[in-house]
Amino acid sequence: MKAPFIKALPILKKIEDAGYEAYFVGGSVRDHLLDRQIDDVDIATSATPEEIQAIFPKTIDVGIAHGTVVVLYEGDTYEVTTFRSESDYDDFRRPNEVTFIRSLEEDLQRRDFTMNAIAMDKEGKIIDPFNGQIAIQAKLIQTVGNAGERFHEDALRMMRAIRFVSQLSFSLELETYQALSEHKQWLERIAVERKTTEFEKLLRGENNQQALKILIDTGIYQYLPGFDGKEKELMKYSMFNLSSHFTISERWVFLLFHLKLVPSEVEVFLRCWKLPVKQIRRVKTGLSWLYRRLEHGWEREDLYRAGEELVISTEQLFNVLKTKVIEENIEMLKAMLEQLPIRERAELVVTGQDLLQWYQIKGGPWIEEKLLAIEKAVVKREIANDMESIKEWLFRCSQP
Repeated sequence: MKAPFIKALPILKKIEDAGYEAYFVGGSVRDHLLDRQIDDVDIATSATPEEIQAIFPKTIDVGIAHGTVVVLYEGDTYEVTTFRSESDYDDFRRPNEVTFIRSLEEDLQRRDFTMNAIAMDKEGKIIDPFNGQIAIQAKLIQTVGNAGERFHEDALRMMRAIRFVSQLSFSLELETYQALSEHKQWLERIAVERKTTEFEKLLRGENNQQALKILIDTGIYQYLPGFDGKEKELMKYSMFNLSSHFTISERWVFLLFHLKLVPSEVEVFLRCWKLPVKQIRRVKTGLSWLYRRLEHGWEREDLYRAGEELVISTEQLFNVLKTKVIEENIEMLKAMLEQLPIRERAELVVTGQDLLQWYQIKGGPWIEEKLLAIEKAVVKREIANDMESIKEWLFRCSQP
């Protein structure tokens, strides 16, 4: 049994000592069977939320109406959810009614895919009423029961299915695949933020090329922000294999490049995905540098303005586009960056106060203009970064 399970065993034991059932469930059990890294564990129990709160002195109500209580135990947090059954779904997201039950099998029956409908007890025994282990061995993503019903309960499961193709390099079982095409329009009812989370996980997966092709072939891409009518562009993007070290922002840059949006459309597109402002800024900057790199090689001023992180990121994306070795020119660019006279404005020996003292005139926009000119001249090695050289150079030039 892996360390995260061992650490959480006291939770299961305390619940069982109180007379209830408790099991590890869901993705952690699946990843255990796949021998993948496990970050956290989920626990399902026959105890109601109130009964769990009576067992553990420190709990947090996070989704108590749906049976989930967070238990704080020895510095860690654990989500403990009561076995439950769910009534009809009218909004493709939430059940109209949740009923707490005492049956593990009924609880597993409401889950999305057979590989996620597996439980494990404190002894490591696997409980698998829907043959999830067979699906895992066959590398198949298959819904528990009727695929259309599962997707009607939560339409985001369609995105999750394709995301798992990317992350696990599994294939979609035929009925599950067909249901994606038949019911894709249900994704219109799903919040953009939830679709963004799944799409970003898809982009980061090792098998993202195949996942993107499924996204296109099933037509699901039409129900994602800004993708309608972009089938050819998405297909071209899917032909490139971005290695795992690329960040999600770099993946957005590469995707936007292939979408061929005009500059005024880029921010609108990213805002439609509800990305954080900081990430939007990073993606826009990265995209502009990629376009600039495609126009010409790196000049000293470019290296200075971009900074090492963006220089390396841009060059690696450029190398992928040009089907070169990803690290080509990287060491040379690092050496060029090291040789720059300064790496940021703070390293200039001259400040705005110096300029005010030298010129003896009122401050204004001219100070920024002068500092920018000095910065550029120092970077291009037209003058040395010392006080006298800069002062002499300034007074040889025109007055403010």
